[in-house]
Amino acid sequence: MTRADDRLGAGRHVRGEPAPHATRTELVQLGTADGATVTGTLRTVPGATTVVCIMHPRQDQTHHPLVPALLHAGCAVWTQTSRSPNNDIALVHEQTLLDVAAGLAHLRDVGFAHVVTLGHSGGGALYAYYHEQAGLPPRQRTATTPAGRPTGLPDADLPQPDAALFLAPHPGPGRLLMSCIDPSVADEDDPLSRVPELDAFDPANGFADPPGSSAYTGEFLEHYRAAQRARVARIDARARELAAEAAAARDRARSSGDPRDRRTALSPRLITVHRTDADPRTVDLSLDPNERPYGSLFGRRPDLTNYGLVGFGRITTPDAWLSTWSGLSSRADFVRCVHGVRVPTLHLDLSGDQAAFPSDSRAMHEAYGAVDLTCEVVRGTHFGGPIGPGEPPGYRLAGDRIGRWLADRFDLAPPRA
Repeated sequence: MTRADDRLGAGRHVRGEPAPHATRTELVQLGTADGATVTGTLRTVPGATTVVCIMHPRQDQTHHPLVPALLHAGCAVWTQTSRSPNNDIALVHEQTLLDVAAGLAHLRDVGFAHVVTLGHSGGGALYAYYHEQAGLPPRQRTATTPAGRPTGLPDADLPQPDAALFLAPHPGPGRLLMSCIDPSVADEDDPLSRVPELDAFDPANGFADPPGSSAYTGEFLEHYRAAQRARVARIDARARELAAEAAAARDRARSSGDPRDRRTALSPRLITVHRTDADPRTVDLSLDPNERPYGSLFGRRPDLTNYGLVGFGRITTPDAWLSTWSGLSSRADFVRCVHGVRVPTLHLDLSGDQAAFPSDSRAMHEAYGAVDLTCEVVRGTHFGGPIGPGEPPGYRLAGDRIGRWLADRFDLAPPRA
């Protein structure tokens, strides 16, 4: 392997095994119920009648490391993008459910006997939300987004999947962001502003020089979590204010027809959210302990990356904030949605997860509505890497377990080389 290949095997980028030689690949473009365009990649092996769908609301999953493992198990694999892949500024989860529906309808149309969803990381809350909505009578589905705009879900065809797979699902983008948003930001317009007594990266509050584990008191954490919630509530209030201004501008544009009103209605109202990589659990490994390494999903130095460009929900529209990133307003909450997952379900946690911690996973397991439910843990980090040197990667262990679970329930094509 080259050094570039080595880098792909670590952190966020995990390389899968080669696909079977008999794999046939088709690129597909689809229209959604509300007129958007999405694309997908369908990989099939001879004889496959079960298709596993992998999707994430924000990221392209075409090269997900589980794809080859599922093909070797005898499944077809559908990987799909949302309407704005790798750009979450305007990500509204209710719209993304229509993207999911377009892909599942296509797979039914081409004749697959069994359609199975696989949600990894943020794909977990997306598919849990989809299962919940698809299982409801149309008139009971979510009719408006948290910002008050029509979703189109009551009038849409939402095909129901036959089974669900979840790999290291986190609690949902809003819940995840609320756990890692920095409550010490004193001024939303100043990325360096700081309330010292709420700064998780201040030694006075228990922070230790990396990579030594920090040690926070229960009192500090109680104040910290309350202040995180309060900051999200303040951003919610601002988002609702801006959403109301946009709605009023759209009403004026419809009634007046004046180009100036139309321009006002189309002008973006963006929210910048500074410092969203500050979950104390990433630097104090005694909190909610598992086999995770020191650091966050974004790097080994959260005390530095917290001030950088990376992080969840950094630039967002008011609609996207309320629908996706607010832990108080978003409906894409795994625990809230997963009661609506009634089909046979396999939930795999990763033992060194840096996004779904043990307390999160326990809450998820207890919330399921499925009767045929299997919850297990495999060794690996959040993106499917190995726990230690020389160990098999987590995605390989997960792929083996998923293959056996599927084979127990569906007819799979014989594995091909």
